[in-house]
Amino acid sequence: MTKSKAVELDEQLLASQEFQKTAMASKLNWLRAGVLGANDGIMSTSGLLMGVAGATSDPSVILFTGVAAVVAGSISMAGGEYTSVSAQKDSEIAALAVERKELAEQPELELRELTWFYEQKGLSLETAAKVAQELTAKDALRAHAEAELGIELGSHASPTSAALSSFVAFAAGGILPLLAATVPPMALRVPAIIIAVLISLILTGYVGAKIGGAGATKPILRNLLISAATMGITYGIGALVGHAV
Repeated sequence: MTKSKAVELDEQLLASQEFQKTAMASKLNWLRAGVLGANDGIMSTSGLLMGVAGATSDPSVILFTGVAAVVAGSISMAGGEYTSVSAQKDSEIAALAVERKELAEQPELELRELTWFYEQKGLSLETAAKVAQELTAKDALRAHAEAELGIELGSHASPTSAALSSFVAFAAGGILPLLAATVPPMALRVPAIIIAVLISLILTGYVGAKIGGAGATKPILRNLLISAATMGITYGIGALVGHAV
């Protein structure tokens, strides 16, 4: 294989690896956000429903409360995610604009800065300088964005997509306890909520652990303990308030 062919093949392999890395990171981020949104929907909706169930046995009140909790929670999650991702995107764009200006006005200083970053990673000065020069010649802004700012060009998260993802995840999680609180007979609704929530949180805890590459036991136990505390406390408050009224 000629040298030019080898270089071309190396570049193709590098491009393929970068694409796969970016795609996988994006996929994991959305899956993780989806699991967290579903957890929020399950816990907050079930907690509210348990509190209302402790205060009243009126099925219409429980139904309306559950629907309101799912709708309001989904909108709140979507709005919060949209604001957060928008702020992050704006910050990244502003930082890139500053970096672009510095590269245009003082390229020698920026080259030395990039060399310093690679020195800090353990490369010798000679090797770090060579790496910095080659990366600068290929795409100076990309090199500085990744090394200095931790930003990968073209990978800005979409605020709209993030908001929609959070809305759907929260709503999907919140519907489970809502159905358990409204479909079974009244005498079985509290046990149904508890069972539905526990099963759901076991699943989300397991999926979340697998996404992060960790063991599933601790995340599942954390989910169950937090959920049990949430439902127990709100049910107790609801029972006390309901009796007092």
